[in-house]
Amino acid sequence: MSAPLRIGHGFDTHRLEAGDGVTLGGVRIACPYRIVAHSDGDVLIHALCDALLGAIGGGDIGRLFPDTDPQYRGIDSRRLLAEVMGRVDAAGYAVVNADLSLIAQVPRVASHVAAMREALAADLRVEPCCVNIKATTNEGMDAVGRKEGLSAHAVVLLQAR
Repeated sequence: MSAPLRIGHGFDTHRLEAGDGVTLGGVRIACPYRIVAHSDGDVLIHALCDALLGAIGGGDIGRLFPDTDPQYRGIDSRRLLAEVMGRVDAAGYAVVNADLSLIAQVPRVASHVAAMREALAADLRVEPCCVNIKATTNEGMDAVGRKEGLSAHAVVLLQAR
């Protein structure tokens, strides 16, 4: 018998370099940086995917979508999330809620959080009130604080259908 509720946690981090914008939470944000990654590097979605996979005992996105596979070069992370949600469905679960934390000195995301919540809620098939996104800086400490990278954590709660 499967557990009626499952919790998963995910984490992701990527380097930043000079560029013309980043994608976070499925939303393109114009800024003088870009995320260095094989895919689009959306750390919020990558952490969310790992949380979902963790909750169903499905491994991690590095195993599922290896950066050595050319088909994932530059891929929109929302496509990866759709694949992960297919696995959540196949495991017999549905998302109850998701709580995400972005740790980044740059870019400032406050004005984009509502759009991120809308995009992710649609992908997770929940109401926007079931997706929470928080952002904090690293107070100038370490690589994130020096604007050399950014990180994200995600926690999800799944319920058996």
